[in-house]
Amino acid sequence: MGRIFAVTLEGKIYSCKHCGTHLASCEDIVSKSFQCKHGKAYLFSKAVNVTLGEKVERMMMTGIHVVVDIFCVRCGSVVGWKYEMAYEKNQKYKEGKSVLERFKISGPDGSHYCASQEAFPGGSDANDF
Repeated sequence: MGRIFAVTLEGKIYSCKHCGTHLASCEDIVSKSFQCKHGKAYLFSKAVNVTLGEKVERMMMTGIHVVVDIFCVRCGSVVGWKYEMAYEKNQKYKEGKSVLERFKISGPDGSHYCASQEAFPGGSDANDF
């Protein structure tokens, strides 16, 4: 396997809980009120040091979206998903943005978030729009 070149972010950052690779900056948070199967998730305008999975249509709480899972470039852990396409006009703002699941990342202060005891069947999505 070749050498991995990871982007190093400055300031307050979110990183992979497993390996510490930088994933996103606090400055790029669009919303902190998303939900996933394991609890909270954050919507970011961009994420770095990730690779993309296959495009799939996925039923979310706000309808069907075309998404790709995103993986940490260093350890390969699934850390969230990226919205490729939204069918509903009021969901178009999500296109091109990435969701990081809070329990899979470390916060800017190094804290870890525990998965919620409440599961969210039926998909993941925002609950604030």
